[in-house]
Amino acid sequence: MTVQTTSDFTMSTDAEGVATITWDVPGKSMNVMSLQGFADLDALVGQALADAGVKGIVITSGKDSFAGGMDLNIIAGMRDGAGDDPARGLFDGVMNMHAVLRRIERAGMDPKTLKGGKPIAAALPGTALGIGLEIPLACHRIFAADNPRAKIGLPEIMVGIFPGAGGTTRLARKLGAMGASPLLLEGKLNDPKKAKAAGVIDEVVPAEELLAAAKAWVLAAKDADIVKPWDQKGYKMPGGTPYHPAGYMTFVGASAMVNGKTMGVYPAARALLSAVYEGALVPFDTALRIEARWFVNVLMNPSSGAMIRSLFINKEALEKGANRPAVADQKVTQVGVIGAGMMGAGIALVSALAGIRVVLIDATQEAADKGKAYTTAYMDKGIARKAATEEKKAQVLGLITATTDYAALAGCDLIVEAVFEDMGVKAEVTKKVEAVVGPDCVFATNTSTLPITALAKASARPEQFIGIHFFSPVDKMALVEIIRGKKTGDVAVAKALDYVRQIRKTPIVVNDARFFYANRCIIPYINEGIRMLAEGVAPALIENAAKLVGMPLGPLQLVDETSIDLGVKIAKATKAAMGEDYPDDAVDAVLFAMADQGRLGRKANAGFYAYDDKGQRLGLWEGLQAAYPQAIIQPELVTVQHRLLFAQVLEAVRALEAGVLTDIREGDVGAILGWGFAPWSGGPFSWLDMLGAPYAAERCDALSATFGARFATPALLREMADKGQSFYGRFGGARDAA
Repeated sequence: MTVQTTSDFTMSTDAEGVATITWDVPGKSMNVMSLQGFADLDALVGQALADAGVKGIVITSGKDSFAGGMDLNIIAGMRDGAGDDPARGLFDGVMNMHAVLRRIERAGMDPKTLKGGKPIAAALPGTALGIGLEIPLACHRIFAADNPRAKIGLPEIMVGIFPGAGGTTRLARKLGAMGASPLLLEGKLNDPKKAKAAGVIDEVVPAEELLAAAKAWVLAAKDADIVKPWDQKGYKMPGGTPYHPAGYMTFVGASAMVNGKTMGVYPAARALLSAVYEGALVPFDTALRIEARWFVNVLMNPSSGAMIRSLFINKEALEKGANRPAVADQKVTQVGVIGAGMMGAGIALVSALAGIRVVLIDATQEAADKGKAYTTAYMDKGIARKAATEEKKAQVLGLITATTDYAALAGCDLIVEAVFEDMGVKAEVTKKVEAVVGPDCVFATNTSTLPITALAKASARPEQFIGIHFFSPVDKMALVEIIRGKKTGDVAVAKALDYVRQIRKTPIVVNDARFFYANRCIIPYINEGIRMLAEGVAPALIENAAKLVGMPLGPLQLVDETSIDLGVKIAKATKAAMGEDYPDDAVDAVLFAMADQGRLGRKANAGFYAYDDKGQRLGLWEGLQAAYPQAIIQPELVTVQHRLLFAQVLEAVRALEAGVLTDIREGDVGAILGWGFAPWSGGPFSWLDMLGAPYAAERCDALSATFGARFATPALLREMADKGQSFYGRFGGARDAA
């Protein structure tokens, strides 16, 4: 046996003449592709094809998984490194990748007779994502180990790009546009058996037989077995091409679906659909050039770079503890959750799912048991979907102790208090907990509005007191906001961060101030929508303007979902605290009137929207027209959108100015994950960088002159505009290297 090694790949040839190329990136838990790795793979494939003693090739992995995809740090930097003509440089680089995979696909066969090639199989021991599936799609047969935990798919659309190394073209031609659409347009991931059923891979075999099965196929394969359908004469695309009667309907439907879901603000989805549509009309190699052209179009759009930076690079950095204090490991072994309502029950669930023992406490045993039952219902749903087992359910439930006895908290190293939003109630709970827990136990309060520094006054150990703001529903929302009070110590911050990592969520750390960060930014968004309603702006214009700029919900629907009476409560508390400086009386006039009519939102089946008896939203409430007559002249769409977006981003800038935010990465990631701020933009600071500080300041001046001081240009933004600076240029450099 001969063995050849490169940085990431090793090739060995056995006595039967099968060359096995093993991908095993040093120091990584999962393989990711680099530009050098791509060149190394190409070199080894070329050597094997040129070696008369090699009958065929198997490409596999030395890890439990096959690959996690392309290193997105490289993709994020491709534009900057593409020279003075970046579009041309990017196109040439992408076409080089296509050439590598096309060499694998053609495997040395005669281009006219399609004979004489060497069979190449992919053997996937586990997860294969992105380029980790695009390489196998270029191989002649794909084998996957029967590993139900493995995920196979092309998730690029989720981070603002699309499969650009042939995956889009190959999958569309293999499955047809309809069959490929869930994997390409939604980034759907399948386990191996489902991937085989969908036609993505060819064989699922026991893990211990994976390499043997792939080698056996390679040795038995004939010339006809290695010619792809699209390289054969007479190939017809499954489901039909765009001008086939069936294909026409498919592409019309796909276009409507893409625009309906993305509202036209996600360039990658439009580009992907264009690549498939145009590519279906031409020969395969031309289709690859079209795919490359559209992929470059996306890479040249600032949206893709911003999404990759926020949703992958920055998010991953925060999850790895980029801003964690340098103290010893603070892994949580047992957490006490005080309050078994919706929030407490969700916190108990995600903690138990992470393998952490939970003591769930409420005032009555019935309430505590009801909180634990939330986990039972969650696991039952998982079992029904075949995503969980009875054994897993028993294991998770076995980690939760539901009780009324505070003495049961004695062994906890973290407490998460999730009781009613009342300073007195929380203070009483704090004292009861500290009477029984050890001196090193960290106490975290789950609050969305109450100041942490004030709450910590009830604690005998304020350095161990911290805020942890979960978003609802806890099991679905990815963000957790950690709030450092004035006396909170580094150990408490590290404990909170390590706990959030354990429960597989994304943390941001902010300093204590009114509404912290997330609510500080989202409340002005809601308020601006309500203000416009009172001014006579059509409610449909307000709601659709928000969606057309990438917000998941319009402001009126959002306040319905969170409940109008909660808005009233927050408004009263804020006015009491701010006194004459309170700026939102115009908003309160609308909110209080709605509440007085019993229109409290979805929970009351009546709010800014109308609902049926089952709580299904029917449309905007007809009574809005009588209560708030629409102006004859309606504002321009972009004016409405800028009011809604600047209301949020200016608060983000002010939070940075005030030291509430200390890292713009947390500001961008927190905005997208916490309240869905236009993900295509990469977050508030990324959006301001797209606009450019000079234009942003100019726009603020115009908005403040027309609509009021709430749009006044923050001093920081004004300074950056004068100096021609960007947020990531000024604040992101040192941290990007972290």
